[in-house]
Parts: sequence; structure tokens; C-alpha cells
Amino acid sequence: MSNQNQTAEIPCDIMLGCGAVKQLIQPKDKDLGGFCVRRTLPNQALKSIGPFIFFDHMGPATFPAGQGIDVRPHPHINIATVTYLFDGEILHRDSIGSKQTIRPSDLNLMVTGSGMVHSERESQDVKNRPHSVHGLQLWLALPEKDEETQPAFYHYQASDLPTIEVNGVAIRVMIGEAYGLISPVKTFSPTLYIEAQLKAGQSLELPNVNERGVYVVSGEVNLRDTSVPEHTMVVLESAEHVTIEAKKDTQIALIGGDNLGKRYIDWNFVSSKKDRVELAKQQWINREFPLIEGDSDEFIPYPALAK
Repeated sequence: MSNQNQTAEIPCDIMLGCGAVKQLIQPKDKDLGGFCVRRTLPNQALKSIGPFIFFDHMGPATFPAGQGIDVRPHPHINIATVTYLFDGEILHRDSIGSKQTIRPSDLNLMVTGSGMVHSERESQDVKNRPHSVHGLQLWLALPEKDEETQPAFYHYQASDLPTIEVNGVAIRVMIGEAYGLISPVKTFSPTLYIEAQLKAGQSLELPNVNERGVYVVSGEVNLRDTSVPEHTMVVLESAEHVTIEAKKDTQIALIGGDNLGKRYIDWNFVSSKKDRVELAKQQWINREFPLIEGDSDEFIPYPALAK
């Protein structure tokens, strides 16, 4: 999805000194007209967790018939984007010819590389009836050697993503390797992204990677002496064996992996090179990016020009 704020409002973070817990991050709620997005990354105190440089929790939002998600064509460079839904449908189109509906427990991976344009809308059939949407959208930095790779799009159905129960806890491994499972989703650097659903009183030992954070999608967990409420990201120390316990029925997402270094961000343009961001900005202003077949009549202007 498009980054609606050229400079996002940054929430205050809570710095902690309790062993495994480094930090609690409270996302900033952004109402996009009946559609709530909670932005956890980037953040003034923490720009990334492993390769993850952007973390949005969208919804849950309910729309009446005739309304819904309608994100016009917009550009990205030098990153991979991940969309994962808990509920609803989104229709993805892009400038390399992809047209794909994503449904709950599917995963869309868009490798923007040297430059790509996409839109996120809903089919007319979905819009014609009351409906809801709920999910996560994330941006992954690419290693410098892969930033200008050929743009590509990958869709993974729910049945493609491995699942397991660990002591009764349902786990899905979306990206990377954990609990003896390996996801088929393409990676460019060590990356981990899992979802788990715990019932009240259940506990789960978390996999250990160089950097990691746990976002509480719903519910509440205890982590040693720290309580982590709904819609909060807890950033963990590496090399620590950490077990969480659900205080109520809870859904979490864990992200992490190897940090790929500083990235420059301007609106939807991200790169390890500042001049590359500036070039992409000028190319979008000059309308030099490729068009989306079947969705080329509209576009989101660069924010400074839209005011």
C-alpha cells in the first residue's frame, strides 16, 4: 500500500531494561476514511527490525456496500513488499502485468527492484456487498546487490505456507525457517516472519534470530515481567531464549532477521543510496514509471505536488 505520510507521525516508545525486552513500540493510528492503519515501523527510535523497514496493521475495517479499499497506482523501488490478510480480499495489479486477488492466509510478495507501480483495490463483486478487511503490510529492505533486481511478483496460497502446532499453539511460517518448517517464500537475506495463535494460558518459546520483534495483533501476552497489550510491538534482545504466555486468546506476528543497514525513505521510495531516491522521485513526477495495464487512468501524485 502507499505510504500516505511523507513524514509519518511518530509515537513515543518505552525503553525497557528487563533482560530479553529492549523496547515497547506503540503504533500511530491513522484513519484513512473509515480504514484504520497502525504504523509501527519506521519509528523515531527504531528504523527497522532485521530487514523489515515498514510495518502496517490495517483494520479490522468494515465497509458498507459501495465502499472499500481503493488505492490508486503508486510506485516503489529497491524493496520487497509483503501483504498478508486475516480477513477480506484485495485485488493487486502491477506494471509487470500481474493481476492477483489475495485472500485470508495467502501471501503476496512484490519485489520492486529497479522500479514498479501497483494498485490495491477490490473487485466490484466485493464492493457490491458489505465486507471487511484485516491484515498486515510490510516492506523489506533488499541487500544492496539486489536493490536494482528485475521487478517480480509472487503469490503464495494459504496451502503453500507451512503450519504446525507446538504444544497446542497454531503456527504458520510465512517467511524463513522456524520450528522445523521452511517457507517457500523467496528471500534475499536471512528473514523470519511467522504468525501464531495462542489460547488463554498457552505459552510459546520464540525462535531466535539476530533481530526480532513480536507484534500483538489481538489479545495480550506476558513476557517475563513485561505485559504486552494488543496493538503493541515488543522488540527483543538477540541470543535470548524467550517464552511468551497468552493472558487471553491472542494472535501474534513475529518478524526479524539480519539488519541490512541504513535506508533512505521518501514517501514510497526506499534505497540505500540517497541519490537513487531523488532520481525515483523525479521520475514519478515526470510520469516516467511504467503503467499498469487496465489501471492506468489514475495515479497518486508525489505528496508535495498534491497539496
